[in-house]
Amino acid sequence: MIQSFIITGFLGVGKTTMLTHTVKKYFSDKKVAIVVNEFGDIGIDGNILSNVYSEVLEISEGCICCQLAEEFESGVLEIIEKYKPEIIFVETSGASEPFPIFLSLQNLGISVEGIICVVDSKNFDSYKDNSTAKYQIGGSNIIVLNKTDLVNDDELETVKNTVIQIKEEYNIKNTMTGKTIFNNYVINKSEQGLVNKEVFEGVYHIDEIIGLAKDYQHHDHTTKDSITQKVAYLKEDIEFNDVDEVLNNIPKSIYRVKGVVKVKDVPNPIVVNYSFGNVSFEELETYTEPSIMIFIGESIDKDVNLLCDKFDFLNIPKFRLSK
Repeated sequence: MIQSFIITGFLGVGKTTMLTHTVKKYFSDKKVAIVVNEFGDIGIDGNILSNVYSEVLEISEGCICCQLAEEFESGVLEIIEKYKPEIIFVETSGASEPFPIFLSLQNLGISVEGIICVVDSKNFDSYKDNSTAKYQIGGSNIIVLNKTDLVNDDELETVKNTVIQIKEEYNIKNTMTGKTIFNNYVINKSEQGLVNKEVFEGVYHIDEIIGLAKDYQHHDHTTKDSITQKVAYLKEDIEFNDVDEVLNNIPKSIYRVKGVVKVKDVPNPIVVNYSFGNVSFEELETYTEPSIMIFIGESIDKDVNLLCDKFDFLNIPKFRLSK
């Protein structure tokens, strides 16, 4: 399954700078495709990005989230067919909302790891009352306070509190059930366009998950900096509803869950991808390793242990360090 991130935010907040710096720093070992949506006749941002990365799909007229929805999907499919990227970044226009893009990517079978809304901490007052800006915040599950080096602590705290208020009011909901789409969200900071790496922590590909399943007796993969990653193995003879119940009980400290599980009532093993309250599944035809779920978040040891106590088919293995 191809991974993706959506980068949204109002006009001029620093989306392209953040995308350029962040991807170059954290994804230099991955094959990345960047999809850029812009207004205007001259694709300046697209030209900048094409100097850093090999392939950019540039759509220079209209709005990627509505009028050009079909063109967007066909363009992404063309990129996948021609360049076979591991990760796709979509930078939306500053005048569009991100959620339709999220639906389009899911429609294409692409895993959305996060919708990142970039907020201009210095100039937030000038656009915070704009309805599009509010829906951009409400439709995201990762909010990045950018340009924090240009404001003092009190000003930054005011921006953060205002963003939280907007998020609570405009948090996107399922129109049928009234429930929020993203149960969890995080607020990060960035200076000069570089966001903290924990935003992208735990973006595992299938082969990496299978590698953990094979390698669990030899290495302790539980911690990286401030982010904790706990591996749990699932007993055999479970059903899909058992897995679904676990995912419905994920605490806020855990913001990503990756895994491959085998259940009695689905013929093929299932790839599980949980990101900030959003869940997607994909069948995997060939998988012979144990069922595995990887929990990623901040200081999650206690919460993962509580999950294992609640669901007795979850087991945390005892690691032995390799020599």
